[in-house]
Amino acid sequence: MADRDGRLARWRMRYPTVAELEGLARRRVPSFAMDFLVGGTGDEACVSRNRAALGKVEIVPRYGVDVSAVDVSTELFGVRHAAPLAIAPIGMDGAVWPGASRSLAATARDLNLVYMPSTMAAASLEDIAARAPGQAWFQLYGFPDDDHRVTFDLIARAETAGVNALAVTLDIPVPARRIRDMRNGLLPQFKVTPGKVAAMLARPVWLAAVAREGLPQVVNMRPYCSKGAGKGELDRFVQQGRAGSGVTWDVIARIRERWKKPLLVKGILHPRDAERAKALGVDGIVVSNHGGRQFDAAPATIDMLPAVRAAVGPQMTVLMDGGILSGLDILRALALGADGVLAGRAFMLGLAAFGADGAQHVARTMIEELRIAMAQAGIVDVQGARTLAVRHKAAWTADEFSVREKSS
Repeated sequence: MADRDGRLARWRMRYPTVAELEGLARRRVPSFAMDFLVGGTGDEACVSRNRAALGKVEIVPRYGVDVSAVDVSTELFGVRHAAPLAIAPIGMDGAVWPGASRSLAATARDLNLVYMPSTMAAASLEDIAARAPGQAWFQLYGFPDDDHRVTFDLIARAETAGVNALAVTLDIPVPARRIRDMRNGLLPQFKVTPGKVAAMLARPVWLAAVAREGLPQVVNMRPYCSKGAGKGELDRFVQQGRAGSGVTWDVIARIRERWKKPLLVKGILHPRDAERAKALGVDGIVVSNHGGRQFDAAPATIDMLPAVRAAVGPQMTVLMDGGILSGLDILRALALGADGVLAGRAFMLGLAAFGADGAQHVARTMIEELRIAMAQAGIVDVQGARTLAVRHKAAWTADEFSVREKSS
């Protein structure tokens, strides 16, 4: 523990921002794995749009306030967490850093943060729920075959495992064309090539981690494949099962009836979709464009957040992801109506840069930044963010949607 605290203290001074970890990560992780992490779909305009839009949100600070005891904790679905920051789902996280899922679960447990692993994580939902009791949510992908047999079995497994909340992914109607992954030979299925072998051999630290942890596999699919199924069979099941697709509002209604704990829909951008989710009794929404990995023309999530919040009202839980790299980004989202944010790439950059303790470094950095940003803005708790004066010129307004709907 003392050794880890010492490392974290050194990293805090030498790498004081999350953004600067990317360069270090690139020196430790094969190029194809880094491309998978940071890339998006199409021309990757949406990935850039998320970051650029956050930077344009201005907050007017108030001074003369006693900020000697700033409280960054928040409550989500009746549970008090250390910060309005959740670890977002990353599919095949183990390909970026072997053992990532377990390291993220440990970070969530140790720092009292939410962790929402992906259906495509490299550790099972049962393993993660056991490692992070009280902090584990689950991102559910749909599997439309056989009337969503696998979809509903995953829900039953999540319930048995003690998962606190379920987030159904809505924004994968079809697989995206991720150009970097296509060029690197990761899609539709990973193939070993001389170029990949050379890229892996050039990253001995990553190779050593693979030797310890094994090749990443979509282990949540094992119950649906043959006994002892290897990576190839698991990957084929995901591809042939059209993972993520087939989630309609009728399916959401069925899931709502089946799942009695907090239910979120992830991948909402349009206010009418937010209203539809609320009408079905969903407990929360994640305003998300899948990190720019699905539809390149999608707007930045921060630009959609105010309209979605206005559509569902002040009481519904609204989270946001897309481009979050700092505590100031978190404050911007809170000020514009979010109850919290999810960050995925940020935590994976930490793991890629430093290994297992890297996620702790990222979480501590962002929480410290949030505390300082709140004090600088003149608020002492998360609820105070709603009172801040914000200028957000790029935000979509409810009127814009009304005009378009009337003209259609």
